[in-house]
Amino acid sequence: MSNYKLNRRKFLKGSTVLGAGLVAPTIFTRSASAYTNEPGKGSVVLGFNVPQSGPYADEGADELRAYKLAVKHLNGEGDGGMMSTFSSQALNGTGILGRKVEYVTGDTQTKSDAARASARAMIEKDGAIMITGGSSSGVAIAVQSLCQDAGIIFMAGLTHSNDTTGKDKKANGFRHFFNAYMSAQALAPVLVEHYGADRKAYHLTADYTWGWTQEASMIQATEALGWKTVKTVRTPLSATDFSSYIAPVTNSGADVLILNHYGSNMVNSLTNAVQFGLKNKMVNGKQFEIVVPLYSRLMAQGAGDAVKGIFGSTNWHWSLKDAGSKAFVDSFGKEYGRPPSQAAQTCYAQTLLYADACQRAGSFNPCDVGAALEGFEFDGLGNGKTLYRAADHQCFKDVLVVKGKENPTSDFDLLEVVQITPVEKVIYEPDNPMFAGGSLGKCNPGV
Repeated sequence: MSNYKLNRRKFLKGSTVLGAGLVAPTIFTRSASAYTNEPGKGSVVLGFNVPQSGPYADEGADELRAYKLAVKHLNGEGDGGMMSTFSSQALNGTGILGRKVEYVTGDTQTKSDAARASARAMIEKDGAIMITGGSSSGVAIAVQSLCQDAGIIFMAGLTHSNDTTGKDKKANGFRHFFNAYMSAQALAPVLVEHYGADRKAYHLTADYTWGWTQEASMIQATEALGWKTVKTVRTPLSATDFSSYIAPVTNSGADVLILNHYGSNMVNSLTNAVQFGLKNKMVNGKQFEIVVPLYSRLMAQGAGDAVKGIFGSTNWHWSLKDAGSKAFVDSFGKEYGRPPSQAAQTCYAQTLLYADACQRAGSFNPCDVGAALEGFEFDGLGNGKTLYRAADHQCFKDVLVVKGKENPTSDFDLLEVVQITPVEKVIYEPDNPMFAGGSLGKCNPGV
């Protein structure tokens, strides 16, 4: 038996694993108790809470495109996208449990307070039965807590902090996106292979939960392989010019700059670093290198030539050739005239996973839906075989290490996948110290 299956057996508790590595669909009995925003017979409302302004607005725009496409497919419109490749096959294009899917949207502004206010309005005024979205871990954690209190399922969008399914995890919250620890475990061996073990790293880090856990994860993973950390510096999420943070790097003795930044923060900090000549600098007898632990194609577009040759990780990439990825890229391309980003893929997948869980549970009750998601193994949504672990509601799947292409063929062909790190290299025990301090608690169905 492969290590992959052994690890999956180890971390999947109380599930029946099939020979093909998938869990048999389970039919749950509908709860008799009332729950928040129980839909009528006609339609069901989903809340799409994305950054339509702020530093992650590009990601939010692509998330919203994906959510709208998922709704079309759930309602039997369009080509069905990944519904035909999804291993569960519980969805049939008639909405969710016979209800037409409708949606409302909100702007998180990449601010926790604004995101909570937006989510609350969708729940209390619009009757949303599920909230999803976001491109910031600070936002995700805040909205996840709100949904726990309100008795609503939260299907996290793009959130990479360890804390989302670590110390801040909630029974009503679920994350498909990978996390900072998984990025570091996949990326560090590749960095050592290409740059050597004798390296000195300087970290610039977004000053909020994602940046903190990304920095900690990269330090742990790289130092375990011989690197030394020279200095760590926190930068505000509102920063647009990073020149004052880049300048001290040149005299620090570091020969690697690790940018724990995302969205326009990463575009600006990487651009500033290149303008300071760091990519052409020699330090300690070595070529100076820059690393971006979490990449996206949208960020690569924003940074342009600056990304060439720079390593990072990503949750998914449109160039993947599996059936699910190809179906989604084709469907998204027909709809919008461009390939989807990793943010779009994970948000589309989360919408289908929620709808599928309702179908299999025969219920919209969040506790029934949560039970259907816990320990669920699936395939065909673009990341290969994937596990929604019951212990922390974190998805586990292969991780992509990517690099900025030296000779891109288009504005969309900016990253190349250099390694697909198998899930057994990035999976961890639920009580790993990087994720300690929290408890799922109990599912809250609301009132």
